[in-house]
Amino acid sequence: MGRQWLHAKREVAGLKKGQVTGKLVKEIMVAAKLGGADPAGNARLFAVVEKARRASVSRDVIERAIKKGAGIGGEKLELEHVVFEGYAPNKVPVIVEVLTDNKNRTAPEIRVLFKRGQLGAAGSNKFLFDHVGLV
Repeated sequence: MGRQWLHAKREVAGLKKGQVTGKLVKEIMVAAKLGGADPAGNARLFAVVEKARRASVSRDVIERAIKKGAGIGGEKLELEHVVFEGYAPNKVPVIVEVLTDNKNRTAPEIRVLFKRGQLGAAGSNKFLFDHVGLV
């Protein structure tokens, strides 16, 4: 069992940390885009930044994600809001709201989720729901 097992174990841990960091960076960018770059005035951004700090994401990475999400500096985050409506199995109506940078990549991924159900047209079941806030 030599050193190669130790290196393999560290590599797996590094990959997991990278995945967590990537997800948190995306959440930070979306929160900064929706509510502004100041964590004191943006509760969603404050919560995500605290979550990232607990996951040992570096301060530099967090600041870059906030700047990119808020559009400060040269980089700017281009996100589109897309709504998919359809029916899950057993005719359960579902509305999926997505923020994406590439609508053409997201649509097939969402269609896979509606594989057993049915993806409807825009407005096909929106009348069944009341928009009351974020969950």
